[in-house]
Amino acid sequence: MAELREIRSEDEEGYGRFSTGILPSHVLKRLTQAGREVTADEPIMAAQIQPASIDLRLGAKAWRVRASFLPGPHATVEDKLGSVFMHEVDLTQGAVLETGCVYIVELQERAEFSARISGIANPKSSTGRIDVFTRLITDRAQSFDRIEPGYRGPLYAEISPQTFPALVRKGSRLNQLRIRHGSPQFSDTQLRRLHADAPLMDREPDIDNGLGLSIDLKGPGRIGWRAKRHTGLIDVDRPGLLDPYQFWDSIEATEHGHLVLDPDEFYILASRERVAIPFDHAAEMVPFNPLVGEFRVHYAGFFDPGFGYRPGQPPSARAVLEVRSREVPFILEHGQIVGRLVFERLTDPPPEGYGAGLGSNYQGQDLKLSKHFRAP
Repeated sequence: MAELREIRSEDEEGYGRFSTGILPSHVLKRLTQAGREVTADEPIMAAQIQPASIDLRLGAKAWRVRASFLPGPHATVEDKLGSVFMHEVDLTQGAVLETGCVYIVELQERAEFSARISGIANPKSSTGRIDVFTRLITDRAQSFDRIEPGYRGPLYAEISPQTFPALVRKGSRLNQLRIRHGSPQFSDTQLRRLHADAPLMDREPDIDNGLGLSIDLKGPGRIGWRAKRHTGLIDVDRPGLLDPYQFWDSIEATEHGHLVLDPDEFYILASRERVAIPFDHAAEMVPFNPLVGEFRVHYAGFFDPGFGYRPGQPPSARAVLEVRSREVPFILEHGQIVGRLVFERLTDPPPEGYGAGLGSNYQGQDLKLSKHFRAP
């Protein structure tokens, strides 16, 4: 009862210091323990709770479908499955999801959102870096990766490995959910003020509808990786075992400082800037802008509070970028802006930010492959 009283008190105070914002880990823990906002048949584990998000777990079966879909405002995912279903895949003992195929998996977690609670999902960093395309779907959804305020119902993952076949199982965690209270807004003026208080990057920022990130193509040495085709599979739950050279070709810097992206090839590159996310904020890489070129950057675009942040020290972590060219070859130039970070406040700082204390894989990173690979 004391725990419930504490949650009710926090409700009255707006889930923290601010009445709107992303819910931090300590609020998420209390809510899930009380069976509020997000529930599951099996208990939500402490390891699922990140500084500002919850990892979502795959359920026991996947449905291979002919094509991706959205249910639309008047249908459920189950309604739509009947028209696109091909066969069922049992995930209880593990199963391989093949490249170029689309699968739907009901997640173990379920949303029980109250009126002012909404959700935003994205692939986990390790999912994006192995080119497994993953999106969240809800019943009556008109867009991917969004949960509308007040939604109560099941959650599904659409999964489509693009380059490497992926071995997954019940309980595998491929995407994560941020839960938002209210509808916070964050302007460029606030972003400039935040950078003035504690630098968000290690160079003069380009702030225009977010914080601009540019590409590093001068090195020295390795500037990126290009994925190989027809490789072995990747077990998404087994870190640190794979030889990177069996799956990737190393890309070295050239004197020209540019890189030609081949159509439909997958690259791991890094930002020129080092960035830092303060403990009371999170950031998201905004969707690709077609005006800057025919390529897509960053499937897994969420940056946790504390990423690259060390109090009193310069920003420490580069943004690692998952890049894919579109229909035509495209030349990336060193220093070209390839994306923007949009910041959002938390309702309260989490007790612990992204970093070694939480077993975070990418704190202080330079160019780095997913956790599945040994260091080259």
